[in-house]
Amino acid sequence: MFSIFSRKTDANNTESTSASTSEIPSNEGGWLSRLRAGLAKTREVLNTDVSDLFARYPKIDEALYEELETTLLSADVGVKATTQLIEALRRDQREQKIADGAALFDAFKRNLNTLLAPLERTLDISTHQPFVIMIAGVNGAGKTTTIGKLAKYFQREGKSVLLAAGDTFRAAAREQLMTWGERNNVTVIAQEGGDPAAVVFDAIHAARARGIDVVLADTAGRLPTQLNLMEEIKKVKRVITKAEPTAPHETLLVLDANTGQNALAQVRAFDDALALTGLVVTKLDGTAKGGMIAALAAERGPASIPVRFIGVGESIDDLRPFVAADFVDALFASTASVPSASTSA
Repeated sequence: MFSIFSRKTDANNTESTSASTSEIPSNEGGWLSRLRAGLAKTREVLNTDVSDLFARYPKIDEALYEELETTLLSADVGVKATTQLIEALRRDQREQKIADGAALFDAFKRNLNTLLAPLERTLDISTHQPFVIMIAGVNGAGKTTTIGKLAKYFQREGKSVLLAAGDTFRAAAREQLMTWGERNNVTVIAQEGGDPAAVVFDAIHAARARGIDVVLADTAGRLPTQLNLMEEIKKVKRVITKAEPTAPHETLLVLDANTGQNALAQVRAFDDALALTGLVVTKLDGTAKGGMIAALAAERGPASIPVRFIGVGESIDDLRPFVAADFVDALFASTASVPSASTSA
């Protein structure tokens, strides 16, 4: 039997999803500070080592490039991205006649920004109502927490939200999603056990009847090698399309930044199964492997699957759209200007 958990309904029995402005900091400067703090561990590798590296070489030679390659690989930037960055840097040095390390460092940051730029694409949810977002990922990636944070993000944008507890295999996942529903004052469609596709189907019909703007559909965590479970998630997507022929309008894969280069294999497997339209990179505050975002960018270049959002902390407001220039700035921010970071769960 389905259960509908509804919070804060108005006199017309419709869902109230307005968020208290006092709960949600809207200051973008505050977000940039949190981003810099959240990338502290990666910055310890990239900023300290890279900036010192360029400073130690007043005369540019092959040793600089060799050290730079080692440093980038240690931050999980990956072989492909590292090769692209160093080739671009050599070209800039040659064509622009760069002679000192400081100028070459500036060129490196520009090239990194250029590499990451294709990942920055804004998610437009105005094209359909309800706009159905299917969310997948391996166990432990932070998928359910991401859904709760996305709900708050869309509420901040003035949108109403409904959650579908499609992970029916884990009671803890359902309960966690219900907790996020309570925090965000949104409805959660859930079922104890049973067919996850049926839960999502019911949620889409409920959203349509209530005039909801966004449906966030959770799915059971699975490894790409679990072929039976990958077939199950394909079924969920097919059922979503039966409930709403144009849906899902966005298919997101949640990636734990701690997995580093293994994220590439996850992206390939889930993309083959679901035709991904976006990625969410979580737990960047708990790892020195933040360079894996560059590896994602290098994998497909201009045709990269966009990184829609990144997460850098425990706060409900610590999930925001990915902006390449802000990310690069945070990686190479002055240590003195960065507040201390706390690691998320």
